[in-house]
Amino acid sequence: MTTITTSPHRKSARTYGIFFLLAFLSYGAGSGITASMGGDLSALADAKSTFTIGILLMAIVHTFVNIGLATVMLPILKPFNKTVTYGYFAAAITATTVAVIGAIFMALLVPLSGAYATTSDTAHIETLAMLLNKGGFYAYQISMTIWGLGGLLFVYVLGKSKLVPRVFPTWGAIGYVVFMTGTTAEMFGYPIGVMLSAPGGLFEISLSVWLIFKGFNPSTKS
Repeated sequence: MTTITTSPHRKSARTYGIFFLLAFLSYGAGSGITASMGGDLSALADAKSTFTIGILLMAIVHTFVNIGLATVMLPILKPFNKTVTYGYFAAAITATTVAVIGAIFMALLVPLSGAYATTSDTAHIETLAMLLNKGGFYAYQISMTIWGLGGLLFVYVLGKSKLVPRVFPTWGAIGYVVFMTGTTAEMFGYPIGVMLSAPGGLFEISLSVWLIFKGFNPSTKS
């Protein structure tokens, strides 16, 4: 016997879509702000408020919505594959935690910029600043690699659930593999991560918009 339910989890779909967009935008904006001045302690000393806003976007806003979206999706996907869904949830939490560590590395540049402006012996401070920037860079790449692995688990269960059109899980799987190729290459010194993030980024934006306006498909169970 086949039963069809109508528009399941409409509110959750909209919440997930909004959180997904906010996660994408908050970390992108925050990392853009910090990257623009993180390597220049003199510029950072003159723009601490702007830099701090970037850190807050990365460490607070992004963390809240990233954990929130994984939490919202957990009960929805769990009936289709409990093990893989928990794997996705764990990957999302781990990736977010590593991203916060990277943001903390960048936040430490703020007091360092103050010391830089008041001392004549800047060599040690510049070395420490370089290490913090590198720590932030590697934390970001590792975080995004873990996020990509979790994304593969996510689109697997999403495809199995048939809660969205088939094109989304397929697109997401390709996008996340390409994305992880870019983040891994970045860690080995090949600056191609931004270029290879496009397919995965467009998938996340498109899926978010779809869920906000269309929601999940009616689920069919036999």
